[in-house]
Amino acid sequence: MSAEARTAERASILLVDDMEDNLVALEAVLRSLNEPLVRARSGEEAMKALLRQQFALVLLDVRMPGMDGFETAANIKRLDQTKNVPIIFLTGADDDSGYAFRGYATGAADYLTKPFDPWVLRAKVNVFLDLHRKNQQLERKHTEYGEVSMRLAELEDQLNGENPLDLPALRRQVRELRQLVTRGA
Repeated sequence: MSAEARTAERASILLVDDMEDNLVALEAVLRSLNEPLVRARSGEEAMKALLRQQFALVLLDVRMPGMDGFETAANIKRLDQTKNVPIIFLTGADDDSGYAFRGYATGAADYLTKPFDPWVLRAKVNVFLDLHRKNQQLERKHTEYGEVSMRLAELEDQLNGENPLDLPALRRQVRELRQLVTRGA
């Protein structure tokens, strides 16, 4: 994979927790994934970060002062540009057992109780990073397909047109299309 492709596929992770110790712990667990980790100390900060850049995943504390995790998740899922960003809720072991249900009902993709197993967290985050990369690849393929379709329509117009055909130009266009299709395969 080229350096350009790796850079394009870097997937930022948003860490949202009001406690510094929890953010430090999350960074320590996830640092080995070599992906950008962005901190937010509140739901409000998280929303600002989500509006500034794209994230592959949000790790979101449930209990925070001001806008709690559930409100933050509801706001994330309400916006078109952020509604598809997966959320993993993180909460203390002594929290209400109904929190998990509420988290999933709010749109969470997963729910972990603190203290969490670092290996499990890293494995779950890796799954979402892989999904994010695959979605990016699908979007690129969709764009390439659109370009090929447009160019084929142009060729059809030329073949069906009343003007004399420019065979060298048609051959060049067919070669270019073949290269596009081969590159996309």
